[in-house]
Amino acid sequence: MDHTFMWNQPWILQRADPFICRHTDGIYYFTATVPEYDRIILRRSRSLSGLSHAEEKVIWKKHSSGPMSFHIWAPELHFLDGKWYLYFAAGEKEDPWKLRPFVLECQGEDPYRDSWAEKGRVQAAPEDEFSFRAFSLDGTVFENKGKKYYVWAEKVGVGRQISNLYIGELKTPWQLKTVQVMLSTPDYDWERKGFWVNEGPSVLKSDGRLFLTYSASDTGPAYCMGMLTASEDSDLLDPLSWRKERYPVLASAEEKGIYGPGHNSFTEDEEGNTILVYHARTKKEIVGDPLDDPNRHTMLMKVDWEKDGRPVFRI
Repeated sequence: MDHTFMWNQPWILQRADPFICRHTDGIYYFTATVPEYDRIILRRSRSLSGLSHAEEKVIWKKHSSGPMSFHIWAPELHFLDGKWYLYFAAGEKEDPWKLRPFVLECQGEDPYRDSWAEKGRVQAAPEDEFSFRAFSLDGTVFENKGKKYYVWAEKVGVGRQISNLYIGELKTPWQLKTVQVMLSTPDYDWERKGFWVNEGPSVLKSDGRLFLTYSASDTGPAYCMGMLTASEDSDLLDPLSWRKERYPVLASAEEKGIYGPGHNSFTEDEEGNTILVYHARTKKEIVGDPLDDPNRHTMLMKVDWEKDGRPVFRI
């Protein structure tokens, strides 16, 4: 790794909701939300540091109307059952906030060069009357004990609505096998700034435990990161298997000029160190809607560990 790199500094400019995965062959892939919300991009490099200046390729563009024609958000790249899949959320030009989760499937072995086919919306289990019926986004996938799980954010209620986190086991990369289970709702004051929000889940496995991080509150300086913890041997579809942190595990650090850190993913560097990949702003004041401000930048943080094996996130 390039050891001249500075942690917790803008690394890839104007790329929000960053996602990095390192494949079994050692190649790193990067994707993220672009400010125009109109396409899905992909970078690749043989080194983590190389992603910052790697050529960026557009692998998919929004439709002109209907589903997948507006607000192309939070893509994630996953290798499942021997194939590459891209998960993302999208609205409709005629109804911008009709956000739903969608899936692309790579038609070859090279996600950077080969074509992608649309698999459509992520589908609920047949007996599930609730999942993906309303504003749904930020889907992520993880594997544990031979099973694959999908975690996402979905809004419920009336008025300004509440964004909760849900989990379900996957039958296929694009359909749930089980009915949704709610993992977390915005219980605390730090999850209720501007909007009542839990979103952007990401899972880190270490020492027999699963650490599920997520983001809370609106996308301005109040945006922060919470965490749930479960044993890998527990029933992950039982909400009681997960312990929620009382306070955020990562929040704005005004003295460092970092505001609204969140919507993270995890990767590792070439030495095997766990790296937090997240976006944040470098200015506190935002004019107008924060979603219209393009200056959410991808940053990296080396994760520290407590003696009890829990991750620590320090800006």
